[in-house]
Amino acid sequence: MTAIKHALQRDIFTPNDERLLSIVNVCKAGKKKKNCFLCATVTTERPVQVKVVKVKKSDKGDFYKRQIAWALRDLAVVDAKDAIKENPEFDLHFEKIYKWVASSTAEKNAFISCIWKLNQRYLRKKIDFVNVSSQLLEESVPSGENQSVTGGDEEVVDEYQELNAREEQDIEIMMEGCEYAISNAEAFAEKLSRELQVLDGANIQSIMASEKQVNILMKLLDEALKEVDQIELKLSSYEEMLQSVKEQMDQISESNHLIHLSNTNNVKLLSEIEFLVNHMDLAKGHIKALQEGDLASSRGIEACTNAADALLQCMNVALRPGHDMLLAVKQQQQRFSDLRELFARRLASHLNNVFVQQGHDQSSTLAQHSIELTLPNHHPFHRDLLRYAKLMEWLKSTDYGKYEGLTKNYMDYLSRLYEREIKDFFEVAKIKMTGTTKESKKFGLHGSSGKLTGSTSSLNKLSVQSSGNRRSQSSSLLDMGNMSASDLDVADRTKFDKAEAEDLDGGTLSRQHNCGTPLPVSSEKDMIRQMMIKIFRCIEPELNNLIALGDKIDSFNSLYMLVKMSHHVWTAQNVDPASFLSTTLGNVLVTVKRNFDKCISNQIRQMEEVKISKKSKVGILPFVAEFEEFAGLAESIFKNAERRGDLDKAYTKLIRGVFVNVEKVANESQKTPRDVVMMENFHHIFATLSRLKISCLEAEKKDAKQKYTDHLQSYVIYSLGQPLEKLNHFFEGVEARVAQGIREEEVSYQLAFNKQELRKVIKEYPGKEVKKGLDNLYKKVDKHLCEEENLLQVVWHSMQDEFIRQYKHFEGLIARCYPGSGVTMEFTIQDILDYCSSIAQSH
Repeated sequence: MTAIKHALQRDIFTPNDERLLSIVNVCKAGKKKKNCFLCATVTTERPVQVKVVKVKKSDKGDFYKRQIAWALRDLAVVDAKDAIKENPEFDLHFEKIYKWVASSTAEKNAFISCIWKLNQRYLRKKIDFVNVSSQLLEESVPSGENQSVTGGDEEVVDEYQELNAREEQDIEIMMEGCEYAISNAEAFAEKLSRELQVLDGANIQSIMASEKQVNILMKLLDEALKEVDQIELKLSSYEEMLQSVKEQMDQISESNHLIHLSNTNNVKLLSEIEFLVNHMDLAKGHIKALQEGDLASSRGIEACTNAADALLQCMNVALRPGHDMLLAVKQQQQRFSDLRELFARRLASHLNNVFVQQGHDQSSTLAQHSIELTLPNHHPFHRDLLRYAKLMEWLKSTDYGKYEGLTKNYMDYLSRLYEREIKDFFEVAKIKMTGTTKESKKFGLHGSSGKLTGSTSSLNKLSVQSSGNRRSQSSSLLDMGNMSASDLDVADRTKFDKAEAEDLDGGTLSRQHNCGTPLPVSSEKDMIRQMMIKIFRCIEPELNNLIALGDKIDSFNSLYMLVKMSHHVWTAQNVDPASFLSTTLGNVLVTVKRNFDKCISNQIRQMEEVKISKKSKVGILPFVAEFEEFAGLAESIFKNAERRGDLDKAYTKLIRGVFVNVEKVANESQKTPRDVVMMENFHHIFATLSRLKISCLEAEKKDAKQKYTDHLQSYVIYSLGQPLEKLNHFFEGVEARVAQGIREEEVSYQLAFNKQELRKVIKEYPGKEVKKGLDNLYKKVDKHLCEEENLLQVVWHSMQDEFIRQYKHFEGLIARCYPGSGVTMEFTIQDILDYCSSIAQSH
């Protein structure tokens, strides 16, 4: 316990200028054992403060912490429970009763005794000690008048006292004089005893010799004792006087504490009042604006906006604890609530009237804008509504029910206005596309029949652009031309894409009228998108109808639509991928892409359904020409387009269909040889791909060239055949003999292949006959080939080369098998060249 006492003094009480006088280890009565210490302490500074301190060990370590302290003057009763029997329980009565159980009765008694002593010395108010042994209190009474009640504030000195340095030195000197001191302690002790007797005798003699001085000393001592008694009497009187002064000083200290506490409370009260006045006071001008402010003028709207913001700040002020219990605060809050309700009703009623007026507006009709094909301009409406942006934000945060109702009314009235205008707008656009009414003549259109005539025109541009602040989105449509089916070609279709686009000049196809400033919160974006879906719900079906009409007029219009719509979707998604504009255009783009895919599928189906005439030559197949037309148009449209990948996929499908169906038609052809059909069409395909330089079709271009070359060679060989047939048969026999092992120079000795037989065969092919045969061949080739591909000269030149090759082959055999015979052909290579050139020029 002594070690704990020192540790507590060092760690807890010394830093607080306190002395620990007594300590008892206790736990609360009737609960689980959780030990702590009760400590009796006094301050080292005056006036002395006496306290009972509860100390417990920390849960996080082995150190102790101060938990609670009571002033001893607040202790009313000490109840020891039993004055006769040993009992560790005791109660301390402060503001409430604390029941304790000491670890031992001895510690309890020592602690109670210390409390009694401190009460006797420092307190005028006497503590009531109940069930405390009188013997315990008597033991605490001081034995002498001069002994002060310290309450055990000094440690009892042990009987054993440690030697100081001087004493140790003297003992060492004595022991050095007696060498046997350590080995013979008894002899050393006897020696010391004898020397002590000698010293005592000398002292007695000295005292007796100085009896006179002793008497004088005793007399002086008696006088000193009398003086001490007088001093003690004076000190006692001084102490009584100082005791009253101490009590007065204690009272003054307590009074100063109360005065300081009162001043602190007054400062805090003033701060609270200033806070309420500064934050919950609304200016009279703001109150008047909320009650009577003009919501139709700009100045009135500004005043109402400032007043509404001020009211909201007053209502949203963060009150401190207890403020809401003040009557004045409750009254002010009710006043603010009434003002808010009044102004919210005024604002909602005024804006409803504005919405009704705008929804029924008939001043701007499409007829006034039909020439430009633009929607009416609603900028004045938007400008008027934007003035209420901050007020709508205020209404949303203060009365969401009215805000929601106002939003619904806005969408209802504005959706009617836009639905009427948008439907008129698209109706005029359809008229301009089809030319089905007399009104189309005003736009410079022709072909105003009562039904679609297959004329080609297309939607060139549909732009719904989202502005940076998401409050304005606009679109524009082209002025579409109408062209007759007989004039339909690539040039006409490109004119369709280059037609003059007319801007709206501020007219809107879809405009966000939300009166609040744009908010980046996801929920706000969702709300705006839902509003736009309701207001502009007719845009998507109208766009789809217009696209369907353009596709019906000419399926190639889907190319323009895909490029333009893809660009607008790409632009809108760069601004906001989740916006109403992106979603709407994305849905329309799906329809356009579906039309584009259908266009490709239709072309492939038309290839498969092609039927050729049995009486006329085939020439360039229609779907080959259409592929050229499609590719030329597509390349001009899809130049630098975002959806180039879609076109490349379509090219792959189309070219595969072209290749398959060209071969199919060639196999079925009866009038025109298969090689001619393949040669001419693949030559046309190769020329088209070479001219357009379509990177994704490089492999197909090489394949087309190879097919063209192979079938050209095949046709030449087949058509030319063996123009010198008998001569050819003769030399085939010669080659057969050589193959059988006869030497070439000995072939002439064969009866059937001698020189005379060779000369007979050669005489049957004079130059005149050769030219006649070539002329017939030219006519035959001319009948097979078509004029538009212009391959006659190419084929004729290839036949000439093949004929010359056969001629040289015959000459070579003659030179090897009939050397020195002098046998030659009736015509030369130059003659062949002249014959071919003459035949070509004559035709």
